Amino acid sequence: MGTLEVKLIQAQGLANKDLIGKSDPYAKLYTRNLHSMIQTSKVIDNHLNPIWNEHFEFVVDDTSTQNLTVEIYDEDTLLQSSELIGCAQVKLSEIEPGKLKDVWLKLVEDLENYKENEDQGNVHLELFYFPDGSENEFTNPFSSNFSMTFLEDDSGGENGDETSNKRRVVLTRGVLSVTVISAEDLPPADLMGKADPFVVLTMKKTGTKNKTGIIKEELNPTWNETFDFNVEDGLHDLLVLEVWDHDTFGKDFMGRCILTLTRVILEGEYVDSFQVEGAKSGKLNLNLKWLGQRIYRKS
Repeated sequence: MGTLEVKLIQAQGLANKDLIGKSDPYAKLYTRNLHSMIQTSKVIDNHLNPIWNEHFEFVVDDTSTQNLTVEIYDEDTLLQSSELIGCAQVKLSEIEPGKLKDVWLKLVEDLENYKENEDQGNVHLELFYFPDGSENEFTNPFSSNFSMTFLEDDSGGENGDETSNKRRVVLTRGVLSVTVISAEDLPPADLMGKADPFVVLTMKKTGTKNKTGIIKEELNPTWNETFDFNVEDGLHDLLVLEVWDHDTFGKDFMGRCILTLTRVILEGEYVDSFQVEGAKSGKLNLNLKWLGQRIYRKS
């Protein structure tokens, strides 16, 4: 019937399955629970808030009966097998064709007999479903037919063997312009019930950083500062925005927002508010704009 594009972005607050240190989480994803159809993420060592930022593609047979299942495991050791941390599920019938779906899913130990109050953590996904024959109706940015701004790498896998990487990788180049407009309802960070917030912006793949100015004694700061980033692989990069409190003796972490670039590549520009993860309250108001370049093909 079509293709399901899945981006496994991150997880937050995973239950710790290790007696010493923290879990080493990885994910299994499938729409049919058959060995040949299960896809597996990389392992993130010693982390309960892992960032994967991995893309997976599934062939869909029937949206009315199929689900996307995500299972998070703690990697096995020499003494024991991998242990399930939690799982979650999305009905494919709930995904609107051709429309980006950004979701946080609650992880439970048992999908059949879950408890409302159990807390195994949450997993963050980005989902697209594209029915077969809908190329003229919907834009799939991960398709090699996507003609907005991309570079196609036809070199195959690591050894140039086409069988080791059957899909051509679509690389989207351009300039990401980010305006940090303001923040609202940030949590107090000092004894006076205020904070001196600033924001650090980082492109995850390159590590390129920028930061706003410091706003003194304010929980609802306004910056209106714009930063431009040269992006080589927009569909597989992340923008990380960390909110910090400036202190005389250093700085204190307040929370973060992690954004894919898929939406801004598709829409060109948008303004939205994003919850600050890891904080009791607060959100960032941002304007994102994508300035694409012409098409290049790698020979």
